[in-house]
Amino acid sequence: MSSEKKQDDEVKGGELLFCGTTAWDTIGRRKGLPESNLVSPTRLRPLVGVDIRYVASGCASCHCVALDVDGRCYTWGRNDKGQLGHGDQIQRDRPTVVSALASYKIVKAGSGKTHTVVVTEDGLSLAFGWNKHGQLGSGSVKNEIELYPVRCLVSEVTHVACGADFTVWLTSVEGASILTAGLPQYGQLGHGTDNEYNTKDSSVRLAYEAQPRPKAIAAFANETIVKVACGSNHTVAVDSNGYVYTWGFGGYGRLGHREQKDEFSPRRLDVFTKHNLVPPGAVVSAGSVNSTVTAGGGQMYMWGKIKNTGDDWMYPKPLMDLSGWNIRCMDSGSMHHFVGADSSCISWGHAQSGELGYGPHQQKSSSIPKKVDDLEGMHVITVACGFAHSLVVVDRTNVGDQLDQLEIYDGIAAGEGVEEPSAEPPAAKQTNKRAAKSPNKRKKKSSDSEDDSEENMYEEEDDDSDDSEANGYAEKKSKRGGKSSGRGRGRGRPSATTKDAGSTPVKRGRGRPKKS
Repeated sequence: MSSEKKQDDEVKGGELLFCGTTAWDTIGRRKGLPESNLVSPTRLRPLVGVDIRYVASGCASCHCVALDVDGRCYTWGRNDKGQLGHGDQIQRDRPTVVSALASYKIVKAGSGKTHTVVVTEDGLSLAFGWNKHGQLGSGSVKNEIELYPVRCLVSEVTHVACGADFTVWLTSVEGASILTAGLPQYGQLGHGTDNEYNTKDSSVRLAYEAQPRPKAIAAFANETIVKVACGSNHTVAVDSNGYVYTWGFGGYGRLGHREQKDEFSPRRLDVFTKHNLVPPGAVVSAGSVNSTVTAGGGQMYMWGKIKNTGDDWMYPKPLMDLSGWNIRCMDSGSMHHFVGADSSCISWGHAQSGELGYGPHQQKSSSIPKKVDDLEGMHVITVACGFAHSLVVVDRTNVGDQLDQLEIYDGIAAGEGVEEPSAEPPAAKQTNKRAAKSPNKRKKKSSDSEDDSEENMYEEEDDDSDDSEANGYAEKKSKRGGKSSGRGRGRGRPSATTKDAGSTPVKRGRGRPKKS
């Protein structure tokens, strides 16, 4: 009986709410228009009343994925690399069903900078979007862009997570519980190397060999990985014994090892051992420059760059503001965080686009966790944070007319004035021959160079990009061998929060979130 109840809980869905920017084409490239920001939790017209069970975005993602209880997959946002899976490169403001996945029941999803990976209830995995570094796991980089879903070379998949340009799959295959593919530049694939090489014998320019075939991490051959989360260029994992491991880019202490060097292989965190093991139901999350887990007693630990001012946390420390809360879900974006706990939704961090959901005339950013007033009293089922937006799924039970009081966003129809392609999508198992290179693509300028950075994360593939904050933190290798220079090439700290023109912020005495 209890197992049946658990199964019912797992498939329960709720109402999806969105806050943050809807200026998908400008995020990370240039300043967006304030009217493009939804600063309060907002319902999305196509999903009003739809039971959403799972949402995905990522700290480097300018697009969103939502899955309903029937296994339909909805995507929306930026689509310059086909990351929405609709067979075109047309941006979508409105959540749109991926028709090429109609024959599958999708239960999990992951979202990278310009790619998306999904998992079916049968344990298959499919992916679409940019594949330059092999992050789709299809075994080939022949097609740089896959506009339709293609099969990933993995089986018995139970979960997927995406970094900016890499993907991690968890499977039920013994001895291969975790596999990775994509860009190995900072060691984020966990195979003990960054696959670095010189582009020419006479050149000092470095490149990193793509890994298009998912490969099991040898260090975990005798362990079973049960939880995983990806930052832009680092990975956090938990095994069945409750031990926590991190690897990849080490800047700002995001790996938690009291130093800032890159780790090319999984390294265990000594904080979570003996009497402080991580329980099976723990929350594991990774932002672009930080990491989070909940350990014994539900205490949340964070490490890395936690806020714009003050010292970085070089090893896991308890976040005392959230002590005593029953934390069910948590996610981190570029530099903001969302938590669902008890009957509250809590957010904090650096924000410019309303992604914390505090509402108009309120502060945009917060260095300490605060309740989202519009969601007080609601049961949050799951959350996901993107580059400048947040997704929250709330239980419709016992919320009265609270949901009815929230705004509904209509968005603009996809490709208004543009003919939608009428061709039938190819079967996912076939090699995709429709992929096309992005128009306006620059001459290859070495995304693989040592100056590759998060700060200019969108500039490389976009001629019209205005150098912008992106997520504001450069990642640079100081020399061959992959050691991190720590703080990288210029921190590029985002500018101070600006107040809404012509309005005086109203203080409501919110303070730290307190349990009633």
